Amino acid sequence: MANMTPRERMIVAMTNGTPDRAPVAPDISNMIPARRTGRPFWDIYYFNEPPLWQAYIDAVRYFGIDGWFIYGDMQYQWPGDRYEAIEDMHKTEERWIVRYRGRIDACRYTTENTFYIADPPTTTEKMFKDIEADWDLIEKMFAPPVGYNPSLLRVQRAALGDLGAFGIGIGYPGLQHWFSLFTGGLAPLAYWYYDKHELLERLLHLHEQQAVAQMEMILNERPDFVLLGASGTITMQSPKIAREFGLPTIKKLTAMAREAGVPTMLHSCGKERILVKWCAEETDLGCINPLEIPPMGDCNLADVKHSFGSRIALMGNLHTSEVMLMGSPDSVKRASLQAIRDAGQGGGFILSTGDQCGRDTPDENIFAMVRAAQEYGQYPLDIERIEKELAELTAV
Repeated sequence: MANMTPRERMIVAMTNGTPDRAPVAPDISNMIPARRTGRPFWDIYYFNEPPLWQAYIDAVRYFGIDGWFIYGDMQYQWPGDRYEAIEDMHKTEERWIVRYRGRIDACRYTTENTFYIADPPTTTEKMFKDIEADWDLIEKMFAPPVGYNPSLLRVQRAALGDLGAFGIGIGYPGLQHWFSLFTGGLAPLAYWYYDKHELLERLLHLHEQQAVAQMEMILNERPDFVLLGASGTITMQSPKIAREFGLPTIKKLTAMAREAGVPTMLHSCGKERILVKWCAEETDLGCINPLEIPPMGDCNLADVKHSFGSRIALMGNLHTSEVMLMGSPDSVKRASLQAIRDAGQGGGFILSTGDQCGRDTPDENIFAMVRAAQEYGQYPLDIERIEKELAELTAV
């Protein structure tokens, strides 16, 4: 089979086909690209100097991975008279605390973000304080966009080129998304599920309408794939709630993309096996990640491949702390070969990690993943050679 470009390789694998070799795309979407710039992290996340998406492309080149670009920026245009300004900023050597005051029409709000010197930022005051008192603001924030500006998308596409698959992200309803918007996080949402269920159903309806409108605009731009981003779909809520609030929208969004001929991928860290089952059996989703192993998640790669690999492509699942952060290059190689053996046969597999490699993950461990895929991931897989190398690495 002729050698493919990283972009071609990723698209074939995420649509459950068999590329020239298993792609290798560790999740380095934030901290490692930011660290590699050598700048304080607030330069990237506050000033966009450089923007995170550019830092990621630079990291793709440096490590030689198959790019998994998830930063496609639609620059949505939103309804209403909107204004936001910095109200206060407090700086120390380790962090910048930035308070914002804004309004949409007559609805006012305050938020606060904390930017760190060597970590991604955190929202330290959330926009919504109470679901009833802030309902007018909530309706305005979840209004569908009225348009978008594709100019940045075109710059990003050109910068990525054939280094990887070009994706645009979209969220879907559920506590895994809403907890980041409400003061108190999951706790009040859990109470409201029982005490104010009608309001959460109304929020679900608003969120789905917004997501459907966004998907229509995204599909106009025909990215290489659409990423349904919903970290913690099962971890942040029970399967019962996830099925009620999230699954119907997943069905709608993936059906829209399938009809348009655009591949879809879903990212949900933490527990995920039941979500894989739902998506494989009840939706048009094409690929799912990161399939984390216990205790971070509940996925066994060989089991998931056996049970669902004929219906959905898989991306995962090296442990980001024990293997990638604290392991040796040999332990990374061993885990990579195990993953390729467990899920790579027949294609439809992208060698990756669990959710988000830590900032201090050694470069050499990422290079070890790349070498493992290049040396042992060629199709058709030589399982006997892989198992022999695994036995030798295990004996050391």
